[in-house]
Amino acid sequence: MSRTPVDEILIGGCFRRGTGTPIVTVDPADGRPITTVHAASPADVDEAARAAAEAVAEPAWRDLLPHRRARVLHRIGDLIEEHSAELSALQTADTGKTLTETRALALSAAATFRYTAAALETAEDSITPSRGPYVTMSVHEPIGVVGAINPWNSPIASDAQKVAPALAGGNAVLLKPAEWTPLVSLVFGRLVHRVLTEEELPTALLSVLPGKGRVVGDAIVTHPLVRRIGFTGGTTTGRAIARTAADKLVPASLELGGKSPTIVREDADVEQALAGVMFGVFSSSGQSCIAGSRLFVHRSLYDSFVGALVERVRKLRVGPGTDPDTQVAPLVDHRHRDAVAEYVDLARSEGGRVLCGGAIPDGERYAAGAYYLPTVIDGLPNSARTCQEEIFGPVLVALPYDDEEDLVRQANDSVYGLACGIWTRDAHAAWRLARRIDAGTVWINTYKQFSISTPFGAMKDSGLGTEKGRDLIRSYQRQKSLYWGTDATPLPWAG
Repeated sequence: MSRTPVDEILIGGCFRRGTGTPIVTVDPADGRPITTVHAASPADVDEAARAAAEAVAEPAWRDLLPHRRARVLHRIGDLIEEHSAELSALQTADTGKTLTETRALALSAAATFRYTAAALETAEDSITPSRGPYVTMSVHEPIGVVGAINPWNSPIASDAQKVAPALAGGNAVLLKPAEWTPLVSLVFGRLVHRVLTEEELPTALLSVLPGKGRVVGDAIVTHPLVRRIGFTGGTTTGRAIARTAADKLVPASLELGGKSPTIVREDADVEQALAGVMFGVFSSSGQSCIAGSRLFVHRSLYDSFVGALVERVRKLRVGPGTDPDTQVAPLVDHRHRDAVAEYVDLARSEGGRVLCGGAIPDGERYAAGAYYLPTVIDGLPNSARTCQEEIFGPVLVALPYDDEEDLVRQANDSVYGLACGIWTRDAHAAWRLARRIDAGTVWINTYKQFSISTPFGAMKDSGLGTEKGRDLIRSYQRQKSLYWGTDATPLPWAG
């Protein structure tokens, strides 16, 4: 590994301190500062964008054949796996997540680079059917400089899902990690920088630019050299980015919020459903856009299922992410923990019953951390704010339903359409519901399983475009058509 201090950032191929407002990163498990990151400023973004545009145009990168670019991606994936323990530990310190989860995220990032390399190796342009005396071809070219803006809940995996296809497409990337969790992205940047250096490629192909969201993010999105935007985060910010992208006439992919329904039918395997519902919302401490945060249970099963669920949720082990016994780790930041607590207070004011949790845990072990107990609430209508707004914490609202029509009406009564879980033994009912629910991803008798080979998208206010899948590289390229004349006869206006 490079000996470059983690407080330096990657600007235009060089590690140095940024000229923006410094960021103090804090371990949410105990509230202690980890380090100070000297973040980027708009001037640093401009420098990085100009260097990136030059890097894209350099023959060493511009003319690099796809299988050679694939080799670069494979090498990055190998390095991520080699350093997965370091990446995992750093991400746990920065985000509070369990080491089990952060190691899985690091290995997922390595797999994303390898899958993307394989997709690049086998990608084909096409000869399109001729409709005249010419041969027509469709080819794909780089867009140029890409802006990638990621959230704090799974930085290394989100970084890979944008950077890998963007580089595979022949582009350069300005990567902005979240203000609260920049550290693992900076180490990731060093690994990419190392591979680019070893391959004698332009190191300005990746800049890592942490900083204040409305300052650095806006500078990236509005920069005239940035010709594509990939964003994962809140819906309000996503709308603003979409407006800017429309004004610039550049493509944007937006992975936004969710309030995903998880459905327990009367014929469900109860033990499987109990474990799945808990994992779907309380893993990652609920800090996941696809968290199954609205639980719909058939009325005939409701009381017994929710009662058993509450009994099990009370036994979930809350603690620091470094403890191998921890199931629910601290939230990412004390301010976010307080925002989650405010939503639970709102639920109480709306008439909801807090069946378990609903508080900061007692004890010296938790006093300095950003902990919140896993919480189950019922007694609210689906129209309540707590049932409609994304909380992004370990909070589950339970609602009964009477029949399939009632279920579909309630489940789809949301501005979001990101994910859904269905627990049933009836394959026909599962198929029918999966097709009727407004969601980009539906899990049946499982939850939060992911494959880089399967596209991930959304409906309604949950976003635009897709990530992952066989065609992930094409979304970071522009298509061009070529016509080759084959007729020896001159065109009508030939002299």
